Amino acid sequence: MQTTYPVIIGVDTHKATHVAVVINMQGARLGALSIPANPKGYQELERWALSFGKVLAFGIEGTGSYGAGLSRALLARGHTVLEVTRPHRQLRYSQGKTDSLDAEGAARSVLAGQATAQAKTQIGSSEMIRHLKIARDTAVKSRSQAMVTLKTLIINAPAALREALDQVRGKVALIRHVAALRPGDIDNPMASAKLAMRALARRWLCLHEEIVAHDKQLERLVSTRAPELMMSHGIAALTVAEM
Repeated sequence: MQTTYPVIIGVDTHKATHVAVVINMQGARLGALSIPANPKGYQELERWALSFGKVLAFGIEGTGSYGAGLSRALLARGHTVLEVTRPHRQLRYSQGKTDSLDAEGAARSVLAGQATAQAKTQIGSSEMIRHLKIARDTAVKSRSQAMVTLKTLIINAPAALREALDQVRGKVALIRHVAALRPGDIDNPMASAKLAMRALARRWLCLHEEIVAHDKQLERLVSTRAPELMMSHGIAALTVAEM
């Protein structure tokens, strides 16, 4: 039954479904709803929430993960969306774990003033920078791992191959030299070592090109988003992107 009093909606989010609970300003539970995690479900949730009256806020768990789609949909409709921290795992299971109770807890966190963080809009250049930085960071980690593994193989390589590679000076020169190795038929440890090293060297080169491409895009985006910071002395583009 629709009322003229304001209400608060709490949402427990999952990959396939979301569970919502509505409470009034006195903390009384008025209803619960389960929806599919898709645009039709988001519309159904909004209609259901508004049927109880004016919605002061939606308290949503995981606005940066499973609740991202719902958060964006509600923000686009002009609603207030607050990020609710998930309860401590041990506390959840000691008190009983149900999606409905978690959703009610999210609503009560908003009512009590514990949830005050605004949900990220996840649109615009900041989100674009976040996407590219995630891809770059993982590429850097994988490139470092490839180099460490390659060095280990060189140390343990057959003596003739190790001595030949020791003559190559410079990291990039060594990588390109190894990437051009011709192992031939894999019927001895020398050939298998060359094949493994070549694979790692080519992986490193591929990841390096990917990182350079990400750096160019990130520099372009942060220069547009924060030109004053980019002009500051001693602040690199990646630092600006992180900020």
